[in-house]
Amino acid sequence: MAAATHPKRASLPLPGGRDGAGVVVTPMCTGEMLAMPRFFQRPSGPLPTVRGSGLLTPRRRWTWVPIPCFLVEHPEAGPILIDTGLPPAAAHNVRTALGRRAAIAFTIRMEDGWAVTDRLVALGIDPLGIGVVVMTHLHYDHTGAVAQLPGSTFVVDGREWDAAISGGLRQGYRRQLFDHGYDWRTVDFGAAQVDSFASFGRAVDLFGDGSVRLLSTPGHTKGHMSVLLRLRSGRELLLTADAAYTRRTIEDEQLPLFCDDVHRYMRSLREIRRYLELTPSALVVCGHDPEGWAEIPERYD
Repeated sequence: MAAATHPKRASLPLPGGRDGAGVVVTPMCTGEMLAMPRFFQRPSGPLPTVRGSGLLTPRRRWTWVPIPCFLVEHPEAGPILIDTGLPPAAAHNVRTALGRRAAIAFTIRMEDGWAVTDRLVALGIDPLGIGVVVMTHLHYDHTGAVAQLPGSTFVVDGREWDAAISGGLRQGYRRQLFDHGYDWRTVDFGAAQVDSFASFGRAVDLFGDGSVRLLSTPGHTKGHMSVLLRLRSGRELLLTADAAYTRRTIEDEQLPLFCDDVHRYMRSLREIRRYLELTPSALVVCGHDPEGWAEIPERYD
């Protein structure tokens, strides 16, 4: 099937930067997924994915993990999103939202009002006024509300787009969620103008003012990105997305069950760990951390 979307190369920095700008960040949980015990750390030895799948493990030993996205309010560029979470339809019918095979494979808990568009309305923000959506990667639990944001510009690593448009559920992608012919812009982390930042070998300054930096952290997927934000207070907030599921992932260098490239994943994880060692004042939110999410504030400023 031909793609409905034909992304253009992002011309960076995007408009809206302001010298010294700091952002306000509101974490939003769009739902929860039941994860097998080895979800956070794969077993060693042969066939780790098969042995870690949890097929013979009672569901009472599985763990509910959050599926987040983030509202970032920039003083000049306005409200932007980091990821979009689960599709609104998942609150009523997972099969309708994600397809028959996904409904068999995944147990999802989502209530009315949890979808990102509902969360935004509750905060007094028009979803159609979201100018930019940064996609850390294009797995189904990050692209669920793309269809509800037709006026936004979506920013993604070019390698991630290529992997997602040719991938399927086995790779974590559901093309129907994101291929809607909207305004997609790709980032090329191999371009000559891409620089390093702190411990990260490849980073781009989204608005040119240091408030939102996109960090190349591949491994979980081919084009995974993490996001580093400068808050209004001056502190830095690192959103690892799925480059680190939990804080323990970073501290113990855990390799999760699902991973596209082990070598690149571990390299990205070590860049994250080194950044936190170099910047002890930094805050960090990991991708699917049940313990961390329970302690997360309503907003960071």
